[in-house]
Amino acid sequence: MRRTTTLADLVGIEHCKVGFYQELQAKIELLKQSNLELENKRKEIQALLDGITDVMVVLSDTLIIQRVNPVFMAWFPHEQPIGRHCYEIFRERHTRCEECPALRALDLEEVVTELCIYKVKDEFRHFEVIASPLKIRAAGERRVLLFKRDVTMEKKFQAQFYQAEKMATVGVLAAGVAHEINNPLAAIHGFAQGLKRRLSRLEPQVEHELFSDFQEYTETIVAECQRCHDIVRTLLTFSRPTTLSVGYVNLNQCVTDALFILKHRIKERTGLLLQAELCPDISAITGDESQLKQVIINLLSNAFDAIAGAGCICISTQAREDGVELIVADTGCGIPEELKEKLFEPFYTTKPVGHGVGIGLSTCYSIVLQHGGSIWVESSVGEGASFHVLLPGVPLP
Repeated sequence: MRRTTTLADLVGIEHCKVGFYQELQAKIELLKQSNLELENKRKEIQALLDGITDVMVVLSDTLIIQRVNPVFMAWFPHEQPIGRHCYEIFRERHTRCEECPALRALDLEEVVTELCIYKVKDEFRHFEVIASPLKIRAAGERRVLLFKRDVTMEKKFQAQFYQAEKMATVGVLAAGVAHEINNPLAAIHGFAQGLKRRLSRLEPQVEHELFSDFQEYTETIVAECQRCHDIVRTLLTFSRPTTLSVGYVNLNQCVTDALFILKHRIKERTGLLLQAELCPDISAITGDESQLKQVIINLLSNAFDAIAGAGCICISTQAREDGVELIVADTGCGIPEELKEKLFEPFYTTKPVGHGVGIGLSTCYSIVLQHGGSIWVESSVGEGASFHVLLPGVPLP
């Protein structure tokens, strides 16, 4: 038998609808509030990430870039990184880097830190790289987070501090040498000059051969005293302050003085031939003479170290339309292609421990840059290396 719907039934249905809609509206408001809180947290986290000055990159386990932060685009504004391999952008190469920190972090499942050098905007810069593996996704994909912090300025300041400390030590040593050596040298030189003046009185009284020997000996003493005086004077040029003392400089004279300083080191090397080919028609340059000599000595010292046994070093100057070029070439072991970009960076060295800390070429680079010049290297493994320094010339007043 069919039941008839009463007024009480209709009131109950409407009452249930009202309750349902009220509950639904409350849940919607709750969801809106949760969504607002999540959005605020997202903005806060995004603000924190945007405030980080390090380059951040999320890589897949195949080294494909998945995400980057705004700092990345500031460093590499012309790149479209998403979907490309990291080594294509950072190293401009088509194969994986050896000792990749991202891959090591994934293999070891721990944070890996190392220093790397990248060419950014036509300039080599130091980066501290921190690779941190991320949690594996549900799909089984492994990812790694890279932080790259620019530490170029810190490296340069460290190199400048180390170089300033070293030059201060050399200055103190040179001043002590000058004080301790010049006084006895002055006495020896004075007595030798006195003997030289009195030799004419002995000439009638002694044999001609004996007189010639005495004359030769006294002249040798005077000449060697002058040579020692020149060595001390040249050494003292390196105790000057590191600020530029600009004046007109003859680069050929700088080369001659540097070779004079290194003469004893050249004699100690059996089978080593040193050639100097100095162009007499080069123009003058403006700069600090002591710092330019330091560049020449550093380049020659590296050439000495590059030759294990017999070999040849050629230092030459050339006149060019845009200035004066200094070339230091050796027949040593040569430099691998992948190391050329690191040579002029502070604290990078290919020498064994105890034979250098890696500031020689970095110092050369800084000095040449201060003089408005440029420095570069041409080399192949097993075929030696040649370092080129181009300095702008100026007409003499």
